[in-house]
Amino acid sequence: MKFLKKIVKFMIIITFIGVIFISGIYLYAKMIPKLDINQTGSYYLYDQNAELFFQGNGTSEWAKLEEISPYVLDATITIEDKDFYSHHGFDVLRIIKAMYTNIISGSYKQGASTITQQYAKNLYLEFDKTWERKIKELWYTIQLETHYEKDEILEGYLNCINYGHGIYGIENASKFYFNKKASELTLAEASMLVGIPKSPSNYSPLVNLELAKERQLYILNTMLKEEVITKEEYDLAVGEELTFYGKKDKINLNTLMYYQDAVLDELESMDNIIETYLQKGGIKVYTTLDIAAQTSLEESIQENMKDNEEIQVSGIMMEPETGAVLALVGGRDYNKSEYNRAITSKRQVGSIMKPFLYYNALENGFTASTSFLSQQTSFTLGVDNVYSPQNYNNLYPNKAISMASAIAFSDNIYAIKTHLFLGESNLVDTAKRVGIKTELEPIASLPLGTVELTNLEITNAYATLANLGTKNEPYFIERIEDMEGNILYEHKNTSEVVLNKSLTFILNDLLKGTYDYNMVDYTYPTNISIASLLTHDYGIKSGSTDTDNWIIGFNQDIVTSVWIGYDDNKDLAESDFKYSKKIFANAVENYLKDKETNWYDIPENVVGVVVDPITGNLATDESEHKKILYYIKGTEPSYTQEVFDEYEEKKEEITE
Repeated sequence: MKFLKKIVKFMIIITFIGVIFISGIYLYAKMIPKLDINQTGSYYLYDQNAELFFQGNGTSEWAKLEEISPYVLDATITIEDKDFYSHHGFDVLRIIKAMYTNIISGSYKQGASTITQQYAKNLYLEFDKTWERKIKELWYTIQLETHYEKDEILEGYLNCINYGHGIYGIENASKFYFNKKASELTLAEASMLVGIPKSPSNYSPLVNLELAKERQLYILNTMLKEEVITKEEYDLAVGEELTFYGKKDKINLNTLMYYQDAVLDELESMDNIIETYLQKGGIKVYTTLDIAAQTSLEESIQENMKDNEEIQVSGIMMEPETGAVLALVGGRDYNKSEYNRAITSKRQVGSIMKPFLYYNALENGFTASTSFLSQQTSFTLGVDNVYSPQNYNNLYPNKAISMASAIAFSDNIYAIKTHLFLGESNLVDTAKRVGIKTELEPIASLPLGTVELTNLEITNAYATLANLGTKNEPYFIERIEDMEGNILYEHKNTSEVVLNKSLTFILNDLLKGTYDYNMVDYTYPTNISIASLLTHDYGIKSGSTDTDNWIIGFNQDIVTSVWIGYDDNKDLAESDFKYSKKIFANAVENYLKDKETNWYDIPENVVGVVVDPITGNLATDESEHKKILYYIKGTEPSYTQEVFDEYEEKKEEITE
């Protein structure tokens, strides 16, 4: 009995201390300056012309509570926090119930956040899930409750919540989904919108109409059960057929949000900026976005992929001199899929790995005329280890061809012979130098692109070639300012010379051969199908595997990459390989149509020689093929060009 009394006494003391402590916290919160909920947490994204293209959390379309349909207010409170007007920021009973449910189920099935807590979280970019972050959210919740009336909190919450597709705030959501003001929403429309914030990528009717309707019906049933609406109102809402608008007032690009997501990813890594952002009450982010580039890329995708709704795409346009990402597409339509394939998805890159192999070859004494015999070949790599690569469509020249030819035709036999001759680790080292961060294995098939990389990673590596061997890190943010115009961050280029400028020039010129009619021989250059569409000079390489199709092209002004494939990694059909090249050609040509571009100046230690590009030998009057290829002075070809296989056969351990 005495023990029980001690327990009761202890609990009373603990409760008393707890009440005093909590009261002290609320009192302290009341004494400090209140949060500016009309500015705090807002962020504004600007393109490279300082034009606003995205506005998060804070919103210019702020709707007063009386300007919002009562159906929105009732549905929000009913489904999110039915005791909103009676608690002080935290619903203790709901928290206990949620904890019990989650413990019994062994998983996180039920949350207990109030509208005030959600508002506190939505006021700021939710970059991390740490305990420190959670404690801050609790503190902001208390501040909101002590400084603002419930109606002010509800109004602020509805004006900053995420309704999907880059739409924040009920007024913007109402206009985007239904092309009307928030005050004009019907019960059916309101219940549809209120269901979205729980999971915009799942419950947006533009993403998954079936799930969105299920969520809407759940909300209406709950409102009926809680006697917020009548049975007649319920029946009318369930029976109402909704028509969705799905357009934005300003820039109406279906892919722009992929770029915005990439910007936020970069912002996430700036811890010091986040802290300032939280304290100052909003930031302006000036990005590298070129709306003309983004528009060109999106329009080309839409125009060239009309006949296949299932296949997916990613694309990037980058400025090689700086690493600035001018445009980024992570899928066909952000409204239908928010998965950003340009920065997240890793796919097999195919033959677009080969230019880094050939740079390594040039660095080790090869020239544009260096020849290997290309025919069906098996390579003995060790005991019981025979590697038998194949050319596309099993087409072989069955003769010695030059490096220029191997690049133009994307000859796999030539590539593997070069790779084994140089040593597999050399390609790994070169890939690292140009900016590929993924760990690569020094295996025989590496030049054929069995490795998986993101589009951003491989595009940046090509930007190193386009920048004549000077590497930059890709970036999206030029500078960040607070709401008073004070600069919080400014990008600084970290350029690094990693390749020889003259050798890179030679390689880039060889990559022009992939669409050159002078290279037509036993087969066609790999990109000859788009030659008639190109009015500027580009170094271009395409690459394919069973599941992935790529093309990357560049000059000194722009690098453009396009990937095509299926999200479930199913094999591409023969007809699918047409998309990437046309998308590339139309996008880059449209972007550059009013711009002057020049190919690279010839370095002083480089000389151009007229040769037969197929054999690599000096051209004669009788030569069928003639083309100027470039060489480091002193390495120009002679009239009799030796074939490496004739004296390196043993070293390569080739079994034919």
